Amino acid sequence: MSKPIEMSNFHGAHDFNIEGDTNIYAKNYYHHDGRSRNAVKELREHIAAGAMHDSAERCDAPKCHPETRVAVQDELVSWIENGEKEEEPKKIIWVTGPAGGGKTAIMGSTAETCQKKGLLACGFFFSSFTGSTNRRFKRLLVPTLAYQLVQDDGLRDVGERILSCVERNPAIFEKKLEVQLDQLLLQPLRDSGRNMESPKVILIDGLDECQAEQHGNTPRSPQEAARANEADQKEILHALLKATNDPSFPFRIVIASRPEPAIQPFFTEFAHYTTRRIFLDDKYNPDADMLLFLEAKFAEIRREYQLSALWPSSDIKQNLVENASGQFIYVATVMRFIEESSAPPQELLDQVMALRGQDDSANPFAPLDALYTHILNSSPKPLLAVRWLFLIFCTILLDDLGSKQKLSAQFTQLFLESSSGEASYVFRGLNSLVSIPPTDDHASPYSLFHKSLTDFLKDPSRCGSLSVADPYELYDVRYLQIWMNKGPATPLAALEKGVFIHQFLEMFADYLFSLSMDQNCEMYDIAWWVRSQEESTEHPNCEKPNCHVKCIRNLFSNIHFRCNWYQRCRPACRYIRTEVLKELQKLGWEIPGRLKLLRHRFCHLYGDKIGISPP
Repeated sequence: MSKPIEMSNFHGAHDFNIEGDTNIYAKNYYHHDGRSRNAVKELREHIAAGAMHDSAERCDAPKCHPETRVAVQDELVSWIENGEKEEEPKKIIWVTGPAGGGKTAIMGSTAETCQKKGLLACGFFFSSFTGSTNRRFKRLLVPTLAYQLVQDDGLRDVGERILSCVERNPAIFEKKLEVQLDQLLLQPLRDSGRNMESPKVILIDGLDECQAEQHGNTPRSPQEAARANEADQKEILHALLKATNDPSFPFRIVIASRPEPAIQPFFTEFAHYTTRRIFLDDKYNPDADMLLFLEAKFAEIRREYQLSALWPSSDIKQNLVENASGQFIYVATVMRFIEESSAPPQELLDQVMALRGQDDSANPFAPLDALYTHILNSSPKPLLAVRWLFLIFCTILLDDLGSKQKLSAQFTQLFLESSSGEASYVFRGLNSLVSIPPTDDHASPYSLFHKSLTDFLKDPSRCGSLSVADPYELYDVRYLQIWMNKGPATPLAALEKGVFIHQFLEMFADYLFSLSMDQNCEMYDIAWWVRSQEESTEHPNCEKPNCHVKCIRNLFSNIHFRCNWYQRCRPACRYIRTEVLKELQKLGWEIPGRLKLLRHRFCHLYGDKIGISPP
């Protein structure tokens, strides 16, 4: 009897090699061992998933309407495919232009085209006004790019080396950007020694929306914040430039941003030799694209309302295009306003056509500003609506800096409302500006359709009568009102109220407050607040137990902030600090003695230096 033939697992296999004991590379077979899976998990925890072009978070992100912005998209894709054939090949294209010009829509559509053609290596879409908070920060840029390379079947060897780096050095995510880029991207590419069979591109959109993270309790002034943002943006640019100068770096890079003062000099002075610029001006015929867009949108409205095929006239459409002055956001906002169904389409169109802005020579955004002003004034409470929008989108006060998500619309609504149903009333008529999640969606945040609205709200010369002198005052009022009532204005079931109070208490940790508690400070139950903070550490949803210790220390420290060392403390300071220490002593906490309290009077101490610690 013949001996059975032993079949090898690799019988007939070819074009493969084995490295060590576990890593196998082959054309049709690839294996992640347990360590690699752990490295993938570790890498996944340090990315901004919402910043990837095809993320669920970007499902409603602007894209070019079919048959629009064709010229600029064709130019980008042609450069990606054949840029090395140019007389002076460049490694970077900078897509720039004024606000509302359609940069993000172009980048989103280009990403989809490149993915279909197999040209997209990875990308990152920054956003400072919509989506998850972590899309704002440089810290997650390189890990997010690296994660996408790991998922690319055509770059398996590079991906395995990225994971090996994560496995060897989990602290890589705490390193500065240049080190991350070198170890997570450049070194794996060097070690793989591969040449790209086809060109690949990295897309970076909205670089001007990259914001510096807030560290510590003391908030930056607007000037300090702007400088910190610019420093992070320049750091990203210099790191990317260094990558393009590395012989092992095979990718081209497309960067889209406004021509901000911190960004433009980089491309004109430091990277001019390797950068090609696309400025979204009349060369790309935006007027013709906007006419196509308007034709398509008006056709949808005609079908829905059974209007004449001649509606609206060609003159009206041309007038809208002229008002836009190259800003796609203008015509997009006009059409969302008309589609809103708050009145018949012709009536809403008449309202838009009747708008008159300032002198266009003094303000190129005059038609857009007039449109924003008109829509905001359609709210039953325009000034309150502006206050709400400013707090939500122009400050970090309603962001959860400890998580990867903005505070939900449901929580924001409960926090801001002074009476039940106020949110629906205040935001009535604003659906063309703000994306409002449905009532059964308890997780999604409010979002804007375009960042240009925040530019409008922040500039008193543009928003005029809608300018709010002290937009932060409303925040103080609502925080103290909820504290005084031990809950929001809207009645909630016990479980829902517990969840709200837990999140409300955590808000105090991330900001330096000078809450106006000098008046009627006895109205605020300090003992309840302190006990609730301690109880929150036992809450099933508590992911940051140290946060509540920080909150108590912040209250104790910050209420003393406006006291002068050479005078007796303010009544509110004396009352609140006495009540805090009294309650903490009951709970068995360590509290500062007289000597430390005396020192605290002359030196504003923070954190564990205060002498307050849990048992």
